[in-house]
Amino acid sequence: MGGRRRAALPLARDSGKLSPAAPTIKPQRIGSKRLASPLHAASLSPMRGMAGGRGALACAGLATALGGLLALARPGEAPRADFAFNLGTEVTTLDPGAVTGVPEGRVLRALFEGLVRRDPRTLQPRPAAAEAWETDESGTVYTFRLRSGARWSNGDPLRAEDFEWSFRRLLEPETAAPYAYLLWPVIGAREFNTGLGANGEPAERDWARVGIRALDGPTLRIELRQPSPHFLDVLAFYAMMPVHRPSLEAARAGSSRRAQVDWLRPGRLVSNGPFVLAGRRINDRIRMTRNPLYWDADGVAFRTLDALVVSSPSTALDLYLAGEIDWLDATLPPELVPRLAQREDFHAAPYLATYFYRVNVTRPPLDDPRVRKALALAIDREAICSKLLQAGQRPASSMVPWGGIGDYVAPRMDAGGAERARELLAEAGWRGPGARELPPIEIHYNTADVHRDIAEVVAAGWKRELGIEVRLRNQEWKVYLDTQSGLAYDVSRSSWIADYADPATFLEIFETGGENNRTGWSDARFDALLAAARAEAEPARRNARLAEAEALLLEALPAIPIYWYVTQNLVNPRLGGFHANALNDPLPSSWYWMDDPELERRRAAQPPGRTRVAAPGPREGLHAPAHAGLDR
Repeated sequence: MGGRRRAALPLARDSGKLSPAAPTIKPQRIGSKRLASPLHAASLSPMRGMAGGRGALACAGLATALGGLLALARPGEAPRADFAFNLGTEVTTLDPGAVTGVPEGRVLRALFEGLVRRDPRTLQPRPAAAEAWETDESGTVYTFRLRSGARWSNGDPLRAEDFEWSFRRLLEPETAAPYAYLLWPVIGAREFNTGLGANGEPAERDWARVGIRALDGPTLRIELRQPSPHFLDVLAFYAMMPVHRPSLEAARAGSSRRAQVDWLRPGRLVSNGPFVLAGRRINDRIRMTRNPLYWDADGVAFRTLDALVVSSPSTALDLYLAGEIDWLDATLPPELVPRLAQREDFHAAPYLATYFYRVNVTRPPLDDPRVRKALALAIDREAICSKLLQAGQRPASSMVPWGGIGDYVAPRMDAGGAERARELLAEAGWRGPGARELPPIEIHYNTADVHRDIAEVVAAGWKRELGIEVRLRNQEWKVYLDTQSGLAYDVSRSSWIADYADPATFLEIFETGGENNRTGWSDARFDALLAAARAEAEPARRNARLAEAEALLLEALPAIPIYWYVTQNLVNPRLGGFHANALNDPLPSSWYWMDDPELERRRAAQPPGRTRVAAPGPREGLHAPAHAGLDR
């Protein structure tokens, strides 16, 4: 999942202003103001015996530094939510068909629900809006039955036609949805989306030929071209969540830009998930409240959620240590990772995600693959991982993370180091007697200390080893996405997190004309190999086609892999229902606060040597109504 934003009105993006009619949540400026004091060693010290109220602080000195910034219950202000987590940046939109970023996905999983959802422990597909489904003998026809009595948050019934209409909207070319290609395994979907057949020939755009059909109120049928082992995983992705047709069509009827995005505002956004949008303050937080019309409302413990927008890792960590953030999913200040790793609330594990640099192959000299390979060879990945990040990240030798997923084994980038990099530049005419002088190269990144630090290491290596002058340019998230999608950059910081646990999700983004390509690169052989992999039902042969495609990608290098991620979760020890997985994709509706006895049982079972820390929250716990009184 990378970032993507395109100014096409059918996507109806949020204008970025709080609706005057919406509930107001007064800003605390924690998303834009760095707290006064630096972190001290005392901030990370054990906090034994602090079962803790919500305002429990890490240390007295930190309490003084935070002052009144953390008070969320002053007169006239909304009280603190039952649960707060950090997004790290402002979301671009809350339209499921328009987004690709992790921050947006975190919020959408609370507000909306697709036909299926991932089990937070195993990542296997589980019933969601659909209570059941069946597949025919060929494995190509799926029939879903929606839950009886399922409703939108405004009381409208949720029907199969809502999903058919939402999938059609995702495939409409005017929508320019970045994830439309995920539905291409459906009969006729690619032709309807692109106007082209599988071999690039012109094709008629006719919805009647697309294999998605609402058969009656609760029944939806989807027909695939051939069996697809990961199709249910695709349907669990947030791009496949439905949107409320009457709300969007009413917005489209408006003449102003404000009217076009009105359906996304608090008090107006109609959703079908466990929570509803109650309030939003730009660059501060999004407030969500439990949806009483959700089919499993009695199984949801938290009454309110706050998604905070705190861009500084140090500030976010201060807030977590102060008990004002309950789950922190971010790149932590590297110098603190060794101490944080000893705590019971720190969780790090391999993550299906790759950090890389996109290269604009339409700009000389970056249009020459030898120059791109030289840049890739002159990056000190080991220094970035071991000296800068320090949380277990690994130097990336492939786009598919950790050398492969499941039975797939990824090919590796060519090695050779700085000497080979200089040879490549000489072959391309940029080094040696009479060589042209390389122009400066700009590294573009979204505003964050860690991206700046990595860019500085890369820039220093390119200057030292290749003599290239490098400029750095940082931009705020939304502007950064526009710059990247418009190819207005030389080299741009990027990352991709698996949409589902399959290698194809890391390769399909670079298909010709793909909304997530954003490099200008195109290769007919690469496209053909991906098409062959989609048509291949036998796993070993499919993996072979994907490996050939990745080898081509690593030879051309429109994207330069830098490192493979690990999760860096700081989680309040009192939180129940939070399960680590390789997609770092927890399920908000399953979260609850443990009472003291359950907390002690969990602590007794954890590995030795972990330092106990404060566990803020209600000592009596906070459970879903359906689970109240149960012995966990």
